[in-house]
This record gives sequence, C-alpha cells and structure tokens, in this order.
Amino acid sequence: QVQLVESGGGLVQAGGSLRLSCLATGSIFRITAMGWYRQAPGKERELAACIASSGSTVYGDSLKGRFTISRENAENTVYLQMNSLKPEDTGVYYCAATPSCSLYPNHWGQGTQVTVSS
Repeated sequence: QVQLVESGGGLVQAGGSLRLSCLATGSIFRITAMGWYRQAPGKERELAACIASSGSTVYGDSLKGRFTISRENAENTVYLQMNSLKPEDTGVYYCAATPSCSLYPNHWGQGTQVTVSS
C-alpha cells in the first residue's frame, strides 16, 4: 500500500513559479511510477507529468518546457517544478502512484490547491 501527501500549493501571480512536493510511504516507491495530475474547476482530471522508476518522463500537452517532474528515491519524494504559471494552470494538483506512466493511477493523494492570478 502507498500513502501520498502533497505540499507546496498556494497562490501565485501569473508568470511566477511553484514547487510541489509529494511524500510517499510504502516499500514500493522505488519500483512505482509517480505522477502529478490536475483538475481545474468544471473539468476532468488530466495528466500534468509522470516519472517512471527509470527516470523517464511524460508530460501533459503543452506543459513540457514549463513543468519539470523529478524524484528523489532516497527521500521517497517526487517534485513538480512549475514555472511561467498561467491562470489556466489553476486547479487541484494530485500526486499519484501507478505501476506505469501509461496506466491510470491506483493510488492518490488528497490534492493541493494551486491558484494563479492574472
């Protein structure tokens, strides 16, 4: 079993940056892909970024170049660095664990709010 706890959300002006962190507990962290999904008000949850246990990454459409996902296995932590934020990046960001970045996650954190003001 994996438990996920996000932190680092908040309010930022357009053009600013935020770094989200997700602490995972459970022995399978090193063999599990970790991802960040986001859900804007009134919209479906969508992939922001995912990183495999190998370190390979996948990004949602148009996010690569502004968002960077990374992981620190020794700290059981995955990060999402978000730069050049736009108002349309506003939403709840969820950390997730999945056997593969090509699969929909089977473990979710509680979510952290990111609000980008114009």
